[in-house]
Amino acid sequence: MLLTDTHTHLYYETDDAKRVELVKRCKENSIIRLFLPNVDTASVPMVYSLKTSFPDICFPMLGLHPCSVKEDWEEELSKIQQAIHQHKIYAIGEIGIDLYWDKTTLPQQILAFKTQISWAKSLKLPINIHCRDAFDEVYEVLLQERDDDLRGIFHCFGGTLEQANKLIELGFYLGIGGVVTYKNAGLDKVVAQVDLKHIVLETDSPYLTPVPYRGKPNESSYLIYIAQKVAELHQTDLETVAAITTENSKRVFGV
Repeated sequence: MLLTDTHTHLYYETDDAKRVELVKRCKENSIIRLFLPNVDTASVPMVYSLKTSFPDICFPMLGLHPCSVKEDWEEELSKIQQAIHQHKIYAIGEIGIDLYWDKTTLPQQILAFKTQISWAKSLKLPINIHCRDAFDEVYEVLLQERDDDLRGIFHCFGGTLEQANKLIELGFYLGIGGVVTYKNAGLDKVVAQVDLKHIVLETDSPYLTPVPYRGKPNESSYLIYIAQKVAELHQTDLETVAAITTENSKRVFGV
C-alpha cells in the first residue's frame, strides 16, 4: 500500500529530531509521498530544507499564497519566480483567492492568481488552488483561464456536490482532507457521491487535523485516518483508496 499526502506544510517543524519522528510515523503508515507547498518567500528555504533531509519522499511546490498578497506582492512574486527556475518543483502552489481574512486585496489576489497560472502553463505544471470564502471568484478565474494546459488540484475542497462537479468538469482533482472526518461538516455526504478517480488525499498539516486527533496539531501520518474515512464512505477497503488516489496524484504531478 502507498499513500500520498498531496498538501502538507510539514516543513514548519524545524527541530531535526522531531522531523525525523514525523517522517518515521509517515512511513509506518505507508505515507511516503509528501507534496510541500510554500506560502511566501520566507518559506521557500524551509521547503527545500525538508526536501534536502528527505529527498526520496518530499516533492516541492512553489507559489504565493493569497493571504501573503500584501503591499509587496509583486516583489514577492518576482522572488518566487526566480526560485522556481533555481529548483525542481512539481506544481505552482498554493495559489488562489482568500476572502475570509481580507476582502480589500481581491483585485491584487486575482492578478497574482492569474500571473501564477500563466507560470504553470508555460512550465507545463499543475496548480494547487487555495480557496476560502471565494469559490465564485476562483471559478470565474478558472473559466477565464481554461485551456488544455490548465489543470491541478483544488486544495481542501469543502464545497457542495454542484461545486465539485464544476471543478471536475474543468479537469481538476478534489483535495480531500481532515474535514471529511468532521461529524457536522457535510463533506462526507459530498465525497460519498464523487467517484474516487476525481479525488486526491491531503492533510494540510499542521492544520485541519482529522478525527480522532482533532484539536491537536496535524501531521502527515494522520492521512491514514482520512483515507480510512473515504474508504468507509465508498464502501471499499483502504488499499483501494490508497491505490486510486496515489495513481491520481501521479497523473497530476507527473511523478
